[in-house]
Amino acid sequence: MTTTLDYLNQASASEFVEILHGIYEHSPWIPQRAAAQRPFASLAALKLAMQTVVNNAGEEQQLALILAHPELAGKAAIAGELTKESTGEQAQAGLTHCSAEEFSRLHQLNRDYKEKFGFPFIIAVKGPDGLGFTRQTIINTFTRRSKNQRADELAECLRQISRIAELRLNDLLDYRLEFGRSIMAWSETIAAWSDEENALTCAYMTDAHRKTANQLALWMKQAGMQVTIDAVGNVVGRYLSDKPDAKTLLTGSHYDTVCNGGKYDGREGILLPIAVVKYLHERGEKLPFHFEIIAFSEEEGVRFKSTFLGSNAIIGQFDLALLEKTDADGVTMLDALSAAGHDVATIPAIARNPADILGFVEVHIEQGPVLLGRDLPVGIVTSIAGSCRYLVELTGVASHAGTTPMDMRKDAAAAAAEIILYVEQRCAQVPSLVGTVGQLQVPNGSVNVIPGNCKLSLDIRAADDATRDAAVADIVQQINAICQRRQIAVNLNKTMSAPAAPCAPWLMQQLAAAAARAGVPVFELPSGAGHDAMALAKITDVAMLFTRCGNGGISHNPLETMTADDADISAQILLDFLRHFQVKPN
Repeated sequence: MTTTLDYLNQASASEFVEILHGIYEHSPWIPQRAAAQRPFASLAALKLAMQTVVNNAGEEQQLALILAHPELAGKAAIAGELTKESTGEQAQAGLTHCSAEEFSRLHQLNRDYKEKFGFPFIIAVKGPDGLGFTRQTIINTFTRRSKNQRADELAECLRQISRIAELRLNDLLDYRLEFGRSIMAWSETIAAWSDEENALTCAYMTDAHRKTANQLALWMKQAGMQVTIDAVGNVVGRYLSDKPDAKTLLTGSHYDTVCNGGKYDGREGILLPIAVVKYLHERGEKLPFHFEIIAFSEEEGVRFKSTFLGSNAIIGQFDLALLEKTDADGVTMLDALSAAGHDVATIPAIARNPADILGFVEVHIEQGPVLLGRDLPVGIVTSIAGSCRYLVELTGVASHAGTTPMDMRKDAAAAAAEIILYVEQRCAQVPSLVGTVGQLQVPNGSVNVIPGNCKLSLDIRAADDATRDAAVADIVQQINAICQRRQIAVNLNKTMSAPAAPCAPWLMQQLAAAAARAGVPVFELPSGAGHDAMALAKITDVAMLFTRCGNGGISHNPLETMTADDADISAQILLDFLRHFQVKPN
């Protein structure tokens, strides 16, 4: 008989513990403590309750939990001493069929890792899609994580144990993801098309970009949508309401990528709603409003150094002068669009009428570690940070490193160092404020010459403009004071200033209600990264739902990842949001 959530809720405490005894390796104390929190409204709520028990345990008990897990392809596996669950998982990952070279490598990694950290390496070998890592991927991950600091690796092992438990609970309750695996599989399909080998780069109007657009259009059609590709390459799918006078709720994100980027940035926000619409269409379920998914053609600015081309066209603010911009090979944007069969004369007609739009809701991978650190699958975005960027050039005097006394130097690099430390100190004072010096150069620098020139970038972001502007004012004032004291000439060139885009409370509340109905704690956070929703906020109310980002929150990187389970929860929340959607009150 298949175990059900209802049965677990009604079982005695001892039976509850007995049924869940194999979810966490040799650790019955976890279901024992979780049992008191019944009834659970959803499987997600049960998973979170058990994870909370682990999080609230002391480090000694957490370490004991980690130590209860076997090494990969280790002595216990060879001797047949693993639990039934671990035996199946290691076998599914092919660890029982390693080559002699792979066995040797894994055994060496096990020894080195345990010697460094004092506990075994833990990884959910079924992988983020639940289908399984290859042996080589496991070895590569083992090697990469062996370089971590102990505290970081302890936390990562606990997260991996949580993922193992999640997958085991799915199996125990015979739970099949409705959306997650399709989203992950579609992500893999389009990630195979790239402008370069062995990396995912999908720049505007390249062959890979156009192939991706056509595939998205096909999936939209198969999901029951009316589909067009507009003059800037946006792929637009409309799921029509039966109400002829219905207005339109918008969603979507971008399908272009940074160079050597991740599979889910932007693309989750296209594939996830397609999966939701497909689900509705297969059941003949209509919405009381038109639902439009826009796969924005360009957000990253890789090829023509101009961002938000797709969303700016939608809001009627596409700058036609950009058509004359050239890429690294001298190809103009006009020529690239024409070669793809687009008629640039129709670009102005892409603009939407704000009166026809109910709002815009974007689903996006978080691209950061906040949700991961809180063990939450999703979060509600409060605001998309506004940013202010400068290029700073410092000019001192280049002189001999050996003959110039320390108190007589005009060292441009030393001034830069002091500036960087002040940026760090000032931006640490407010939770939603961040500051970054991402570029630092000493032109013509030499090991025996005091730097006479230094160039650095400055990027200041905050969830609200007042916080950001106050920080910028303080930093600029401090830069001038540092340079005056050090007798350094300074040139500050502002290169960008973009306002913050607050999310609409009425939309946030409806997303939060959908999350609560899914049994997920409602957690709000700002977005430090820019998104297409920033552009849409100029013509309509916007909201965003973040999905947890794995691998320490890494994004814009091949290591960027999320799990099928988290994608599934996000999709369930979006579906529930659509079914309960209420138009903005007057």
